[in-house]
Amino acid sequence: MARKKLIRFGENLTRSNVFEPEKEGYTELIGTWREKVFQNTNPLILELACGYGEYSVGLAAQKPDQNFIGIDIKGERLWKGSTDALTLGLSNVAFLRTQIHHLERFFLPNEVSEIWLIHPDPRPRNRDIRRRLTAERFLSMYQKILKPEGGFRLKTDSDLLFEFTLETLKKYPIKNLEYTWDLYQSPLLEEHYGITTRYERRAQGEGLTIKFLKCNFEK
Repeated sequence: MARKKLIRFGENLTRSNVFEPEKEGYTELIGTWREKVFQNTNPLILELACGYGEYSVGLAAQKPDQNFIGIDIKGERLWKGSTDALTLGLSNVAFLRTQIHHLERFFLPNEVSEIWLIHPDPRPRNRDIRRRLTAERFLSMYQKILKPEGGFRLKTDSDLLFEFTLETLKKYPIKNLEYTWDLYQSPLLEEHYGITTRYERRAQGEGLTIKFLKCNFEK
């Protein structure tokens, strides 16, 4: 297993759709994604804590007029997303290895059009509240890098995280908030574009309902 990881880490270093600390220019990506990476002026969409990149790849395949960046700290997971993107011949998706709290090192204010957060770790312990990816310190960062009225979407199987997020969003100027506690019994079902992750399928197998929300941040 360790040898397989090392091989995949090595492959990441050779791939043009993976950006990580060991690569030249890694710290110079801010403000240059469309110009240098995608070579177009299309909107930038982020999938945070993207895991194996199911949404980054799935959305990129359905939306060729948008650019997608999957962000995670786990190199082996990014390898899987990168492999799927290359297999499908997708040039509008890339992967960035970094911690989510470092987003402002890679994206300028108003540079991002939309943020997707798909089945993040709910961090159920009270001592980990600040580490939840919808805690105030993260939402404030998202609001900053998003364009005016930029979109935010959350999909989760955690009741705790979903309720926490709805309450935290009340502290921000948002509009067009729509949400459901049971996506697969909701008119919002089409909003997830028919894409599922391995975490979601496991949650459904355990009888958990899938929660979903979308809104737009105002400045």
